Amino acid sequence: MNFRLISMLAVSLAVGSTPALAADDHKGHDHGGKAGGHAHEAKPVHGGVVSVVKDVNYELVAKADTLTLYVSDHGKPVDLKGASAKLTLLSSTGKADVTLAPAGDRLEAKGSFKVGAGTKVAGQVTLAGGAVTSVRFTLK
Repeated sequence: MNFRLISMLAVSLAVGSTPALAADDHKGHDHGGKAGGHAHEAKPVHGGVVSVVKDVNYELVAKADTLTLYVSDHGKPVDLKGASAKLTLLSSTGKADVTLAPAGDRLEAKGSFKVGAGTKVAGQVTLAGGAVTSVRFTLK
């Protein structure tokens, strides 16, 4: 065989195997059988729907008169003083923008909301330090 061909083949094999070496960066905790998932953290605590972003749980409880967002980091509530959230509700009947403000251990808005099953919710959560996180939900 040609030396150049052998060298190219060796480089291809080395490059192709690199991701397998770096794939397991979550040693020491269970992922519930899902690669990269945190099934043990994604269960709703307040009866809502959960979105996990960077190991932080965002649980949205959507009712016709109240939208409530709970934020926790590894099971511990996040301090929401000075925090806010802007949610966009998207359903077959239209679009609504809602701002949530701190209300104790949660962010909340009161009003009249169309929150039927299948409603998509896109949000921006801003914590006191100014960090903004995008979250998405689909209501059940």
